[in-house]
Amino acid sequence: MTATTSPHLVDIQNLSFGYGERRILDGISMQVLRGKITALMGASGGGKTTVLRLIGGQYKAQSGKILVNGQDVGQMNQTDLYAARRRMGMLFQFGALFTDLSVFDNVAFPLREHTPMGEAMIRNIVLMKLQAVGLRGARDLMPSEISGGMARRVALARAIALDPELVLYDEPFAGLDPISLGTSAHLIRELNDALGLTGILVSHDLEETFRIADQIIILANGKIAACGSPDELRNSADPLVHQFVTAAANGPVKFHYPSVDIQTDLGVSKVDIT
Repeated sequence: MTATTSPHLVDIQNLSFGYGERRILDGISMQVLRGKITALMGASGGGKTTVLRLIGGQYKAQSGKILVNGQDVGQMNQTDLYAARRRMGMLFQFGALFTDLSVFDNVAFPLREHTPMGEAMIRNIVLMKLQAVGLRGARDLMPSEISGGMARRVALARAIALDPELVLYDEPFAGLDPISLGTSAHLIRELNDALGLTGILVSHDLEETFRIADQIIILANGKIAACGSPDELRNSADPLVHQFVTAAANGPVKFHYPSVDIQTDLGVSKVDIT
């Protein structure tokens, strides 16, 4: 199958996936527009990172399709899958830098692994990517010598080293202080626009995600609970969306995992939990 010029770089159709008998995603359909940032949000364990792994071909859907550039990821052989992955960048949660490689060598790693480039060209590309994230001067440092925010920026430089079409961000703001968080969010938005990237971002940070995303998709109970622009979701009357946007403790998303009532579990007639 050849790539298409559809406005949707990623098109997920009636996708279902689970672990054993536990259904994580139940017939979801969603589209990711080229050149835009789409954020996946929702409660922990709702399948957001699973969607990224399905797009990257780490997992295979139990039913439905994932089309990337018009090609079904689930039907790709190993050669085609590796070729598709070379057009994707991945920013892992907490950066996932190689601790025994310098900042320079971390960013150079995908270039050395996936291209026949000589070291002179690799050097120039690495320095340009590090310049883009403000860390050209840190190229000789080791991951242990830089802060968590800097490590996330190095990981971003590595994610865009091969000039991908699609970048997948798995919790890029987790564990960052407010300044580093704001810097990372600004970089993601700025690089997406400057390089013509398409981004899919998994995040729990409402303020920064709503500030940089073009489209927000909220996953809940294996389904897509809502989809729209940040302004549309802020003004939504849907109880689940309202609970999520306002971080309310009470609402459709319950605090307790489903179970029998506590009296039955304890074998008593009354329980005082106050």
